[in-house]
Amino acid sequence: MYFEFEKLDVYQLSLDFLVIADDIAGRLPRGRSYLKDQLRRAANSIPANTAEGVGEFAPKEKARFYRMARRSAVECASHLLVCKRLQLVDDASVSRGLEPLHRVVAMLTSIAKRVETRHQR
Repeated sequence: MYFEFEKLDVYQLSLDFLVIADDIAGRLPRGRSYLKDQLRRAANSIPANTAEGVGEFAPKEKARFYRMARRSAVECASHLLVCKRLQLVDDASVSRGLEPLHRVVAMLTSIAKRVETRHQR
């Protein structure tokens, strides 16, 4: 048995990113707990909101959850770039995190637009 959201590529990819984000957050130096927490929360929010979108019946709300997941993915990208600018993580780690985020953002954008377009008909 499984949940419907588990079949989505974007959900699985967001879980892959969550592992990367948790690893990066765990390697941030002491005194940067605010960044660790923000990155981990935003990373967790992507699959959580994606799952909520799948579980929602009302198209307008469904699209809203996908947009929230997308915003969390963009927030994660910003956190990674902040860490890079502060020289807290190496370029390879940032690239390893940004690569799946680009795909997640594109997928969630497509899903949200598709749901909204169906709702407008």
